[in-house]
Amino acid sequence: MPAEPPNLAFDFSPRPPPPPPEEPRALTVAELDRAIKGSLDESFARSVWVEGEVADARAAPSGHLYFCLKDEKEEASIDVVLYRTHVTPRMRTLCVDGARVRLRGRPTFWAPRGKLQLVADRMQAAGRGALLEALERLKDKLAADGLFAQERKRALPPEPRVVGVVTSPTGAVIHDICRVAFRRGGARLLLSAAQVQGAGAAESICRALAHLQRVAEVDVIVVGRGGGSADDLGAFNEEAVVRAVATSRVPVVSAVGHDMDVTLVDFAADARAATPSQAAEMVVPDRAARAQLLQRTRLHLARAMRGRLTEGRVAHGGAARRLGDPRLAIAAHQQSLDDRGSRLAAWAHAAVARRREVLTLAQRRLAYLHPRAVVARERADVARLADRLGHLWRSAFDRRTASVQRASGRLDALSPLKVLARGYAIATRDDARAVRAADDVHPGDTLHVRVRDARIEARVILVAPLGEST
Repeated sequence: MPAEPPNLAFDFSPRPPPPPPEEPRALTVAELDRAIKGSLDESFARSVWVEGEVADARAAPSGHLYFCLKDEKEEASIDVVLYRTHVTPRMRTLCVDGARVRLRGRPTFWAPRGKLQLVADRMQAAGRGALLEALERLKDKLAADGLFAQERKRALPPEPRVVGVVTSPTGAVIHDICRVAFRRGGARLLLSAAQVQGAGAAESICRALAHLQRVAEVDVIVVGRGGGSADDLGAFNEEAVVRAVATSRVPVVSAVGHDMDVTLVDFAADARAATPSQAAEMVVPDRAARAQLLQRTRLHLARAMRGRLTEGRVAHGGAARRLGDPRLAIAAHQQSLDDRGSRLAAWAHAAVARRREVLTLAQRRLAYLHPRAVVARERADVARLADRLGHLWRSAFDRRTASVQRASGRLDALSPLKVLARGYAIATRDDARAVRAADDVHPGDTLHVRVRDARIEARVILVAPLGEST
C-alpha cells in the first residue's frame, strides 16, 4: 500500500519586516587607547627584563632618556623611555648607540602618540652590540689599510671651478648648499643625485661619486645628507662608500648628519663639516670677504711700497754721503790691491825659498840613504872591522902561543920521561897501576918496568921491605 503524502500547511498571510541590524557603537580614539593600555597593564602586571642593542639614543632637556631597543637576530624593536627620576650617571654613560643593555620595565601604550613603549627603571650593561662590534671591526680594517691616514688628506682648492654635490635631489641638503654658495659668490654646483638612505643607498652613492669624477672641471666634491638615526646614516658606514671616498680623484668634504653624528666617511674624507651649510662655506670662497681682503691687502701693499721707497731714498742718501767721490774710493781700493799684490808676491817668493830649502835637505838625506852610498859605507866598516879582527886574532894567537910554550916547559919539567932519563924506572902491574909500596905486589906477579928507552917484563920473586936482610 503506497505511503500517504505528508500533509503540508502553507501560511500565506503577510509577515512584518525584520528589524534593521543594530549599528555597532564606534569607540573613540581615547577609549581604544585606554582599552589597549588596560590590556597591556593586565598582561604585564610585573616588570620584565629585556635585553637588546641601543639605537637612536638621545637625552631630552627634561632629563629623560629616549632610545630604541633592537633585537640583533630578528627584525624587531621597541621604543624605550627612562624617566629622569630613575636615571643615574651610570645609565647616561651606558645609553649610547651600539651598546648592549639589559632593561627592567613594563611595556605600556602612550596614548598621545599612539605607540607602544617600554618604561624602564633599571639598566645594566650586557656587552657591546653586534652592530657596534661590526662597525669597530670595519673601522680597524680600513685604518689598517691606511684609508684614514692623516698624510693622505688633501687641501681643499682655494678657487674651485665646479663643486660637485652627492646627495638626494629632494632633500634639504642641496637647498642649503645652493643658498650658502650663491650667497657667498655664486659658485657653479653640479649635483649627482643619489639615494642616501635605505636599501641600495651605498651603491647609489658610489655611482654618483664615479659620475662626478668623470667630469674634468670638478675640483671638489661634497658628500652629504641631513641628520637621522644610526640606521638612516648606515649607508655612509659601508666599506664600498668609504673606499670610494678615500680613492676619489679630487678632495672630498663629508657633511653627513649633524655635528654629533660620526660616520666612517668622516674619517676617509679630506675634510669634515658639521652641517651641509658649513661644507658650502668651506668649499665656496666668500666673494665679498675676498674683495675686502684684496682691498686691505692692496692698501697695505701700497703703504709698504711707499715706506720701502722712503727708506731706500734715505739709505741711498746716506750711502752717497759715506761713499763720496767714486774715483777716490776706486783709487783707494786699487792701492790696497797693489799693496796686497806685493805682499802676496813676497810671501810667494819666501814660500818658494822655504820649499827649495826643504827640497835640498830632502835630496841630501836621500843621497845619504842611497843604496850605493849605504853599501860603500858598509864596505868601509867591514874592512875596518876585518883589520881590527886580524890584529886582535894575531895578538890573541901570540898570547896563546906564549902561554902554551910556558905550559909546555912546566909540563916538560914535570914529565916522568925526564925522571926516567936520569936513571929511574916505573913498575906497573897488569892492571896498569904503578907499584908504590910493598903491599902492591906479591911474589909471582908480573911487572912491567918502563925505563927511558925500553919496556921490561919481570916476575916478582921476593918482596922484602927495606931494612930487612934477604
